[in-house]
Amino acid sequence: MKQNQNTDIQQATEPTSKEQTGKILLIVDDDQVFRQRLALAMEKRGYITHTAENSKEALTVAAQVMPDYAIVDLRLINENGLEIVPALRHLKEKMRIIMLTGYGNIATAVASVKAGAVDYLAKPADADAIEAALLQKKSELPEISPVLMSADRVRWEYIQRVFEQCGRNVSETARSLRMHRRTLQRILGKYAPKD
Repeated sequence: MKQNQNTDIQQATEPTSKEQTGKILLIVDDDQVFRQRLALAMEKRGYITHTAENSKEALTVAAQVMPDYAIVDLRLINENGLEIVPALRHLKEKMRIIMLTGYGNIATAVASVKAGAVDYLAKPADADAIEAALLQKKSELPEISPVLMSADRVRWEYIQRVFEQCGRNVSETARSLRMHRRTLQRILGKYAPKD
């Protein structure tokens, strides 16, 4: 990881003609394999990529390269990716930020947008879907799905919404839902059910 950060710092101090085209991208994800694959895929699409595995690295790199775009994983090791979105937005107001997560739910999507992200994608999201979200204009509206959510998905969404409303406190959420704490932890540790 240190090597990636050093590369990022070198790229930041040596501007290229590509950097002037407004395609500088920061990828923040604690999964090294995913981070590297996504960086490579986005480089093939003409982006200059910089990577970080946590919020501290992300903000250091962002302050140096001032990215036009950022892709941030919601769950970093011991961190919530939502917390760095306002800081990135403060560095560059027009930065387009996409949140990625394997734990997709409506409540977190709403929280992402409120924090300053322009879109929210559930993993696995391919590079084409990510680029489409990065480049989407504000006036464009997402397509409405003709398929209704399953009962399991509705339950999952409700639990996630209460979890967000309780400040992501498991004990408080369990009390609010009248659910055993361990049962809630198991539910929160699983991926969202398929629609």
